[in-house]
Amino acid sequence: MEKILLLAHTESDGTLAKAALEALTAAVGLGGELTVGLVGADAASAACAANRIAGCGAARFLAVSGEAFAQPRYATDAAAAEALSRASGATVILAPATSRWSRALPGVAFRLGGQVDTHATGVAGEGGAPAVSRWFYRQRMEAVLTRSRRPWAILLDGGCWAAWSGPAGTASVESIAVEAPPTRTTVAGIQAPKADEQTIRPDARLLFVAGAGWTKKQADGAVHTDEADSLIRGFLRAAQASLGSSKSLVDLSGEGQAVLQFMTHLNQVGQTGATPRHPKGLSTCCHGEEPHVVGWRFINQRRAINLDPNCGWARGKADVLYVADAFEVMRQVNALLGAKA
Repeated sequence: MEKILLLAHTESDGTLAKAALEALTAAVGLGGELTVGLVGADAASAACAANRIAGCGAARFLAVSGEAFAQPRYATDAAAAEALSRASGATVILAPATSRWSRALPGVAFRLGGQVDTHATGVAGEGGAPAVSRWFYRQRMEAVLTRSRRPWAILLDGGCWAAWSGPAGTASVESIAVEAPPTRTTVAGIQAPKADEQTIRPDARLLFVAGAGWTKKQADGAVHTDEADSLIRGFLRAAQASLGSSKSLVDLSGEGQAVLQFMTHLNQVGQTGATPRHPKGLSTCCHGEEPHVVGWRFINQRRAINLDPNCGWARGKADVLYVADAFEVMRQVNALLGAKA
């Protein structure tokens, strides 16, 4: 039987992020002897987090606490993960693919003499040995991997499991003493855009994708970039949707053409971009051919707005195609959302 360790960072209020709860669901479903390893600023937050997931069936709860472990930093995150892995004797180490664990866990696997796999979208037990599913070649091919080398560290992509929602209880937390390694960095603070200006929302129910058609000449022969900017921003604020972009749109700035100022390559979806997971998606002014559809592979319900009834989205790639002008449609949608608010 495999010994499984789930790694998670605790929040300041003693909770676990959604990505950590999704990873917990994967760990529980894998079977085996489960240990939960928590990393955070203090023992109180670790105890609170452990109590919230006490009903998950974990045999042990381990915690590394200290102010040095509260901030994202490779040296301290790696030291905490290594200590928890050795204390648990885990043969399989699971962690959500957050920026912190994605940066630290490969180095931890090297220190432990093990192996690491990233971007796992599924884990299952096969005769006691886990098998990992992941996508290759820009989400075109799915592979199932098994490894004999231990420990095996696995980073789990978000959105592939339901967040664990079992009963709370009282958990016994074992504190693991770790001396924080010397560091050369200090965290002075966090700078983030206002919530209304945030365009990438992984937990949003809707993904709104804009194509290069927003910046082209419209029916009157003129370019309406300012209005496109206003319509898209207004919809994102009202619907709290996440924003995606085709490659052609984010590349326009290098071609000396009018651009949407809030659009960056971080918004890009498709063959050379991200493959987000949202319940619904709405594509506007996009051709919808294969490179872009790859980015929509994990969207459950796909709709598109395009003036061309023979566009790529009309050929079986969208569940619903609206043959209409995107400017006119979004004007009316924003008006309806404003009236509802």
